[in-house]
Amino acid sequence: MELKKPYYAVIFSSITTQDDRGYTEMAQQMESLAKKQAGFLGFESARDQIGISVSYWESLAAIADWKMQADHLFAQKKGREEWYKWYKVRICMVEREYEFGNG
Repeated sequence: MELKKPYYAVIFSSITTQDDRGYTEMAQQMESLAKKQAGFLGFESARDQIGISVSYWESLAAIADWKMQADHLFAQKKGREEWYKWYKVRICMVEREYEFGNG
């Protein structure tokens, strides 16, 4: 994923509760919704014992708009009440990137 620099990354790290019924479906809905937001650039995610999702955005304003989107606000509330034991959000400016691929 080659993006015009600088851009922003929102890193969402989380640990879910034992009862995470409905979590995967909501996460998929939020990813689909985020892709429709102005300023959205991309998304990557992995989950094992800890989940890490990174969304990429053109600007801090686009991130703020996403944070306040009504369906996203509902998902955030549900996550705090039902699915998350812990989470942390980091917002970073990406000024440089590189990658390796073998194949």
